[in-house]
Amino acid sequence: MKNTIPPPADGLAGLSQYYKTDVVSGFLVFLIALPLCLGIAMASGFPPLAGVLTAIVGGLLVGLFAGSPLTIKGPAAGLIAIALGAVETLGQGDMTSGYRLTLAVIVVAGILQVLFGLLRAGELGAFFPASAVHGMLAAIGIIIISKQVHVLLGVKPIAKEPLELLAEIPQSIANLNPKIALIGIISLLILITMPMIKHPAVKKIPAPLVVVLVAIPVGRLFNLDHAHDYIFNGRSYSISPIFLVNMPDNIISGITFPDFSKIFTGISWQYIVMFALVGSLESLLTVEAIDHLDPYKRKSNANKDLLAVGAGNVVCGLIGGLPMIAEVVRSSANVSNGAKTRWANWFHGLFLLLFAALLPGLIHQIPLAALAAMLVFTGYRLTAPTHFKHAWEIGKEQLLIFVVTIVATLATDLLLGVAAGILVKYLTLWLRGASSKNMFKAQVGMEYPSDNEVIVRIQSDALFSNYLLFKKKIDHIPAGKKIIIDFSQAPIIDHTFLERLHHLQHEYERNSGEIHLIGMEYHQPFSAHPLAGRRNISLGKAAQQNS
Repeated sequence: MKNTIPPPADGLAGLSQYYKTDVVSGFLVFLIALPLCLGIAMASGFPPLAGVLTAIVGGLLVGLFAGSPLTIKGPAAGLIAIALGAVETLGQGDMTSGYRLTLAVIVVAGILQVLFGLLRAGELGAFFPASAVHGMLAAIGIIIISKQVHVLLGVKPIAKEPLELLAEIPQSIANLNPKIALIGIISLLILITMPMIKHPAVKKIPAPLVVVLVAIPVGRLFNLDHAHDYIFNGRSYSISPIFLVNMPDNIISGITFPDFSKIFTGISWQYIVMFALVGSLESLLTVEAIDHLDPYKRKSNANKDLLAVGAGNVVCGLIGGLPMIAEVVRSSANVSNGAKTRWANWFHGLFLLLFAALLPGLIHQIPLAALAAMLVFTGYRLTAPTHFKHAWEIGKEQLLIFVVTIVATLATDLLLGVAAGILVKYLTLWLRGASSKNMFKAQVGMEYPSDNEVIVRIQSDALFSNYLLFKKKIDHIPAGKKIIIDFSQAPIIDHTFLERLHHLQHEYERNSGEIHLIGMEYHQPFSAHPLAGRRNISLGKAAQQNS
């Protein structure tokens, strides 16, 4: 059925109509965003202020022109691995130099994203197989955990690479700084237990806010702001302000300009491509997810959103900020807090600006262990065992793609990891009987039995790699029609194709249209999951009879 609730007006009309709810939501999202922005920046090898600058730009500038009304633009944990890798690699041991060189990379990556938007590449995410994307996110979660557990424990690790950092965790536990670790563990327990409390009043309180409100007094109790030693269990430990957030006295003095001296090197372009592709992919996936949560069921303009995010990244790179995306956790909180228009994002940016400008001393009192706990918790949610279970339920081949992407990413980098996942995906499709000539071609027949009915006959393999070609056929059908998609002639139907089609079906039916899938009774699914890939067994029987 068509949604009969009229969506809020855009622009100043929406502001005057819903400013009360949007101010409240913007403030609540600001409370979540502030500690996360600080933590993501420091985990990325950037100054803490860099994350706040990005969220300010994302709220005050980008949010007003973006194609998605409810997503929150800002720094994301998913880009930590790329940002830190760029800083360390480009700086060759000099983190300050690496930071400025990485800012130049962010500027060029932003320009590339603007080109993506102008070239209407907003459906870029549909080309990547779902299991490879989920594997990439899970690998990012493991990388975050491998680096931030040591910060949580108050220990500086020797290793640099994710697998080596994971192996060093037992040693860090044995050598933890008790006072710092206590702050980190308390923070982590708050993040774990608060979602379990079902009381409505508690559910409205952002857990990161509680972490900060608890961690700051404990940090002051332990006198983290002054360098000193203490004895615990017969062993001496050191405390100093290095365990607190390091903030400049004012925002202006924290602005840093990029260094373009190495922008034409191969390593710079490697990170430019990673920032542009991974950032765009994560942002597009968030936009799609939030569209499904939007109570007004508005359809975001993915190309416009990508263009706006790219322009925002150019600005961020020029002033010393992290790269931004449409961030899923803060965007989901924005919807659940009752946001109605894009002004909620703007108010979130305004509150961040005011807080960073007026209370930098308070930000300085936040212990790094508390921020590390938030990132460890975020990393766990990205790589939780439920993701492995979900991949297994869809099919063994999906779990294989998922695990290969994780392992390859941890052993190399994000681009090679995703490439490995895609390669395994193609291999599994080929072993299942998919035709090589149909990998990037979609043979689709269109019939029009009546003015209101369209029959779409899929006459080739239905795969993730040819889904966009198929979708173009559907996009040319006017809204409000009855569309029948016939799979009876499709030899192979891919899980990612079915997942994308499932979203397309819901989207089309929001506008009084209908999409019916037929012909799938001829296919044998690879698992019991409703969206599992499947093979057409009737075609095989027919071929045997003809021979």
